[in-house]
Amino acid sequence: MTLPDRQQLQQRLISLDGAPYPAYRDLEKTYDFPQFELTFTRFQSDPFASPSSITLKIPHTVSQFPDSLRKSPAQCLGLRDYLARCLSREAAKLSQHLGSGNSGRIQVAKLGQEVLDRTVVLDQGDQWEVRLTVGLPAKGRRIDGRSAVTVLCEQLPQLVERCLLSSAHDLAAVIAYCQSVEDAIALRQQLTEKGLVAFVADGSLLPRRSGVDPRPLEAQSVVPFQSPPSLQVTLTCPHRGDVTGMGIPPGITVIVGGGYHGKSTLLTAIALGVYDHPLGDGREGVVTVATAAKIRAEDGRSIAGVDISPFINHLPQGKSTQNFSSQNASGSTSQAANIMEALEADSKLLLLDEDTCATNFLIRDRRMQQLIPQTQEPITPLIDKIRQLYREKGVSSILVMGGSGDYFEVADTVIALNNYEVQDVTDDAKAIAKQYPSQRQWQGGDQFGAISQRFPLGECLDPSRGKKAVSIKVRSCEQLSFGETDIDLAAIEQLVEANQTRAIGLALLNIQQTLRQNSTDQPLTIADLLTVIEQKLQTEGIGSFSSQAGDLAQFRPLELATALNRLRSLQVKTVSASPLGHG
Repeated sequence: MTLPDRQQLQQRLISLDGAPYPAYRDLEKTYDFPQFELTFTRFQSDPFASPSSITLKIPHTVSQFPDSLRKSPAQCLGLRDYLARCLSREAAKLSQHLGSGNSGRIQVAKLGQEVLDRTVVLDQGDQWEVRLTVGLPAKGRRIDGRSAVTVLCEQLPQLVERCLLSSAHDLAAVIAYCQSVEDAIALRQQLTEKGLVAFVADGSLLPRRSGVDPRPLEAQSVVPFQSPPSLQVTLTCPHRGDVTGMGIPPGITVIVGGGYHGKSTLLTAIALGVYDHPLGDGREGVVTVATAAKIRAEDGRSIAGVDISPFINHLPQGKSTQNFSSQNASGSTSQAANIMEALEADSKLLLLDEDTCATNFLIRDRRMQQLIPQTQEPITPLIDKIRQLYREKGVSSILVMGGSGDYFEVADTVIALNNYEVQDVTDDAKAIAKQYPSQRQWQGGDQFGAISQRFPLGECLDPSRGKKAVSIKVRSCEQLSFGETDIDLAAIEQLVEANQTRAIGLALLNIQQTLRQNSTDQPLTIADLLTVIEQKLQTEGIGSFSSQAGDLAQFRPLELATALNRLRSLQVKTVSASPLGHG
């Protein structure tokens, strides 16, 4: 069947001018333009509602980007990210306010400073699929047909010509962008074989503009990163060739230095090194093992059936710490739960900054041990468990520590920052620890302790709200509503886009459906469910969560676990594991 063309769409829009707004739904679903196909996937109910969703399909024979860029999965990811960023910029330039509500707004999902698998631009084999939203124009609550012609028949073709045709771009710049992404992925893949947990390339620019603006700080005072000679390693990229930088080995690494000298800036860059960054970001050569987890205290969070006994062995009124639940956790219990949940999600690198940790969870010095005997203190501080974590479970740690030199006694590597310049001070720190021993009593016991298996109950994941069978809303990157329950993700520092949060909401729905459909006698653990979702992402891609949404981005199993664990309605059954976590 022949599709209606652009001229027919224009005629139809003019004929609808002045009609009640719902008449937009009388438009055909799909129209054939000279260079692309336009499909309306959702019509908004009125001008003030969420904008309408559209899909543009552009054959690769029309866009004419080199096939080599699409044949490499890494370069194709880079190309899709490049095109999405171009669409975002150009849509903002073209978009006009043409009436009431959202009239005239052409919008692309908001993108951060990370290269992620998103649903803005998808490669469907023989064509690009681009998902956007458009505010269909109105005057009051009646159709503004002539403005709609401007948006749909003039601005959309301009957007395609400016962004989605290779002739509109400097091809050398596009190729360099895609190759940069492939290089970053190659760097991360070399970490394990080189015996590293993180790598920071020399020349990297780590400072950001502010705590709420992740773009690179553009100032002459920015000091490019330079590795200390003793930690300098060389990795090889397929395009950049050899890259030198600081390699952080497994074990316990402590980052020290005066206030405002760059300790937290370095740790933040390492935490976000689980993602690739766009060319020009300054952190293209900063990579971290994929399972790194940023850990902090989180007063007030909910906890469901977590065994925190490795860190907290008893509580007042005899409350269990082997199956600990709370709707209002303290700083220390929340931080203990955050670590145990990260281990449950198979994290192999913990990242901690003393500024966001509970002090009594990190350290208990000799004087406090003398004043308050161990029998009166339920908390075993991290300093007494951190080496067991590495020795027994292969879990490394990187800590920013400016207030306690006691950690020198357990550290394998000590890095100092002085005015953003990095020094390896391991030998000095060890000499100081030997000269001035802490003389504290080590309280970690013989083994780290158990990691229990938790089995979520399907009925606790209810996505319904009122008359809606499924209600998933995202107010920001930090706020997710799942059914009647609000999930606070403000403390999850490695969650970088609302697009990820939205996809996590759909993944929680998928988990609920998986639990409901599980017909086997074997219940599913949280780890099992994370594996199910990870396999779905690997085989089907983020686009498999929705056939329409253009505002989804890939997340890690760790971030999905953090959302599930903060669902206040979560209920679990637990099975104790062996002390080494293999039971």
